[in-house]
Amino acid sequence: MAGRGHGRARRWALVVALLAVLLSLPAVVGALPAEDAGTTAPDLRDAVLASAGVAFSGYAVSAGGLALPVSDQLPAVADLLSDRTTLRVWWRGPEEHRVDVVTAAGETGVHVDPAGTWTWEYESATARRSDPAPLALPAPPDLVPAALGRRLLSEAADDELSRIGARRVAGRDALGLRLVPAAPAASVARVDVWADAGTGLPLAVEVVADGASVPALDTRFLDLDLTTPAAGVVAFAPPPGARVRPGEDTDGLLREADRRLAEVALPDVLAGLARRPLAGAPGAVGVYGSGVTLLAVAPVPGRFAAGLRQALAAAPDAVRDERGTRVAAGPLGLMLVEPPGRGAYVLTGTVTLDALADAAGALTGAPS
Repeated sequence: MAGRGHGRARRWALVVALLAVLLSLPAVVGALPAEDAGTTAPDLRDAVLASAGVAFSGYAVSAGGLALPVSDQLPAVADLLSDRTTLRVWWRGPEEHRVDVVTAAGETGVHVDPAGTWTWEYESATARRSDPAPLALPAPPDLVPAALGRRLLSEAADDELSRIGARRVAGRDALGLRLVPAAPAASVARVDVWADAGTGLPLAVEVVADGASVPALDTRFLDLDLTTPAAGVVAFAPPPGARVRPGEDTDGLLREADRRLAEVALPDVLAGLARRPLAGAPGAVGVYGSGVTLLAVAPVPGRFAAGLRQALAAAPDAVRDERGTRVAAGPLGLMLVEPPGRGAYVLTGTVTLDALADAAGALTGAPS
């Protein structure tokens, strides 16, 4: 049984690597109308990015609609991005915070410190320790509105931004900022960030896929306190009697993927997106695009593509043609390309299915 589990981990190492590369969303409105300010869109973006040093504690909810076709292989990630998640947050800084996830099945606490992360599963009394990693799969702290808003706006150009008024979020005046990606390949139609008028701290974030009417990811604070949480609330040490286990070895999965990937000459541009350097990614992985429009691609031996082929083919909306098999989960696309006698490629990103097909054609030389 253990051998089969280790084999599954190796088989899915590439998907983990690609998702980690990229990654790297119920309204409660105050009774009073929000007061807008004459802040320009670029100035509001700058205020959001400058809010990393703002400490707070609060209660947030996230609702995701990303039905990943690899949910059986990456259940924790699939649940985080497809379900309603309740978050209790204590945030002293980007490297010192705690996020508790409360579900009907129990509660899990994620404690981040400069040396790594403790994940405490209350019901099983199990503590897992993970070291810092240059790339990691999405985790509960990534859905905190403050962190997600800064991340999504970190590469936004001035001409992609506009103001969208103001509203009340968690009882505070929040200024609206809309990001509409300029790249034709983008599968994200817009990102709306509502930032605290006084501090620039993102209080709510909505990500809407192209052609959709409801957000694929919606995360917001319901309650917020801008005082600094006590260090003792954030810190964690395994209590007596706890079971201590190693956390998910994302670095190990990335190294495994790197060993199994053959180096190939990937182009400088795919689907109209320029290739970019990204520290920590496997050497054979190409990362393209910027901002919220990103595409990751890697070659993989054909024998390791079987599991992914089966998962994609089982998706009800899968598109299969001479270029490969591709599916969309909200704004996230995933594609397997298997040219005869040439192994396979895996592509994933926040790009349209047409962009994935264009990228596949460029990689394999298939006609448009």
